[in-house]
Amino acid sequence: MNDNQKLKDVRCFLLDMDGTFYLGEHLLEGAARFLDLLKKQNKKFLFLTNNSSSRGSRYAEKITRLGIPMPEELVLTSGEATALYLKKHHPTAKLFVMGTPALEDEFRQHGFQLVQKNPDLLILGFDQTLTYKKLWMLCDFVRLGLPYIATHPDFNCPTETGYMPDTGAMIAFVKASTGREPDLVIGKPNRLIVEAASLKMDVPIEKLAMIGDRLYTDIALGKSSGITTVLVLSGETKKQDLKDSPFKPDYIFENLGGVADWLERFG
Repeated sequence: MNDNQKLKDVRCFLLDMDGTFYLGEHLLEGAARFLDLLKKQNKKFLFLTNNSSSRGSRYAEKITRLGIPMPEELVLTSGEATALYLKKHHPTAKLFVMGTPALEDEFRQHGFQLVQKNPDLLILGFDQTLTYKKLWMLCDFVRLGLPYIATHPDFNCPTETGYMPDTGAMIAFVKASTGREPDLVIGKPNRLIVEAASLKMDVPIEKLAMIGDRLYTDIALGKSSGITTVLVLSGETKKQDLKDSPFKPDYIFENLGGVADWLERFG
């Protein structure tokens, strides 16, 4: 199969949000046109974000507010994917969750009991309500050897003014204190979130493509799941970062407008 054929054969695009589709309160260049083109070409899309600080409904509301009506069903967060994984594999587990109130609510909505004492399983998410007390409690539980799951591994979350520390930075803190990494990471680049997306959209994994701005999460999905990957340079990654990265995208564009241009020409 030639390189062009890989992108031509995609039936559903998994779209990162922060740094790919929008930044802060602004759509990035070509974002709206890209979605319009997919609809014209009868191709599907699903917003797939590692950001577990909010529920899918918040992201759908934000995109709608930015001018593109979006149903909640077309957003899959690493928080929701983690809850779905636990519902299948640990349905009765009592959880200690280090995360925002929205992430805590995600787990409660899926039927889990959240506790501060004697948990069965530990969850670390993107906690913008982080306190030293929370970190201390999590580290104590991790040292006890309890099962420990992180929603995603991103080190930074892009903002309009720079970057804010993300879950990967919190994972590093816990490791420095306890010597332990999470037993499992659900979000990108883990194949589990791709499997969830494939099921949700009823599209075979080999017909999916991931579009994102991070090499170690979005593009690493190509290695973990075998899907086509598209890097956009509108967020965290710059061209010079590719030189030393083990994760190489199948395609590189400046932004989603560039992807739309390609699909108009070849798709």
